Amino acid sequence: MRFGIFGDIHSNLEALEAVLEDMQAQAVTHTVCIGDIVGYNANPRECLEIVRALGCPIVKGNHDEEASEAREVEHFNDMALSAIRYTRTQLTKEQREFLRALPLQRPVNAFTVVHSTLDQPNRWGYVFSCLEAESSFQYQKTTLCFFGHTHVPHVFIRDSKVHEFFYKKIDIQPEKKYFINVGSVGQPRDGDWRAAYVIYDSGANSIELRRLPYDLAKAQAKIMNAGLPARLAERLANAV
Repeated sequence: MRFGIFGDIHSNLEALEAVLEDMQAQAVTHTVCIGDIVGYNANPRECLEIVRALGCPIVKGNHDEEASEAREVEHFNDMALSAIRYTRTQLTKEQREFLRALPLQRPVNAFTVVHSTLDQPNRWGYVFSCLEAESSFQYQKTTLCFFGHTHVPHVFIRDSKVHEFFYKKIDIQPEKKYFINVGSVGQPRDGDWRAAYVIYDSGANSIELRRLPYDLAKAQAKIMNAGLPARLAERLANAV
């Protein structure tokens, strides 16, 4: 089986369409979403409906959670807060209920998916270091776990200790454990503006990071036309 594992779409329709087109060209057989379908960009409703139509396993991201609630948003910067307020106006009640009901983590086939961390997935912690990854490894029961949230594609590997590196392709060794960030479809933050996702080939026991160009100018224009902060449009190009 060839799994297309993707997330942090953040309402970027143009990037999502590019990723799904590439999945088809790469003969992906199954799709899995690691959350944050909405937030930041201009097409939350459309992106959510496309992902739902895939019928794939999905876990909840922190922007999905905030967009689905009516409470006051905490711990978001001004840009993210503006986008959440916009997103809430765009989603239907039924869409918000769908997001609210998503699980925080779940098994898929023989691997695990979570948006942030395995130790406290509801706290939305960021994993940038081996020390931070170690906490999730304590709860990881499968060889592979795919996550997102940081928008930076890299992998943490645990054998006698925890290592980390940036990757383009990984050959899985079953005696080790892998905590793998799949990057971001809709708002990369690793200096490369192109949409990111991974293909996990369970037969070949390999993982490939894919990067796809998309209509950046169109996505930026939509942000501006929606009245969202101009910095969000600039950030797409800067990828930071």
